Parts: sequence; C-alpha cells; structure tokens
Amino acid sequence: MRHPLPFAAAALLLPAATAALAGQSATKPVPNGKALFTEKCAMCHGPNGMGTGLLDRRVKPALLEERTDLTADYVIQAARTGIGNMPAIPRGEASDAQIKAIADYLGRGK
Repeated sequence: MRHPLPFAAAALLLPAATAALAGQSATKPVPNGKALFTEKCAMCHGPNGMGTGLLDRRVKPALLEERTDLTADYVIQAARTGIGNMPAIPRGEASDAQIKAIADYLGRGK
C-alpha cells in the first residue's frame, strides 16, 4: 500500500528548496577576471610563459593583457577549442563563468 503523505510533504517542500537555491545563485560573487587570468592563464601567457614566447613570433604585443584587439567572444572560443599550440581548456579546469570573466577582462568590453 502506498502512503501519500511523503509525496505530499515533498511537494510542499520543493518550492521552498527551489527558492533557497535560486537565492544562493543570485548572491554568488562575480568572478574577478584579472585574478582568474593570473591563476589560470599567466603561467603560459605571462611575461616568461611559453604562450607569450610563441605569440611573440606572430603578434605584437604578445602579452594578452597588453593587447587591444581581443574580443571576449574570441577569447572564449580560443579557450574552449584551443588555438595554435594552446590546448582547449575543459570545463573541469575552468568553468564557463570563469572563462567569461577572463574573456571580459582581456576583451575589455569588446
């Protein structure tokens, strides 16, 4: 025999749990693009990084933080799919929100 009480209780609690989770995501801090760039990218794209050295052969300035021609969309695409010698960055290494924050920082609103 089924007992409808547990199902009824779950149905009553579900909206409250959903509202609590929604409140959590609304209060998450916005990721800091510059700090994330330093943490996740600078080891290759900093002044002494391999990525900077390789880019220096083709692009001036080679330091991503000094470039003015990068758009956020381009940075996201390059990060997720890889470009040249740079491998794709999987979501387990950097979330979509983190990549977007880095892209916004490097693209500076472009």
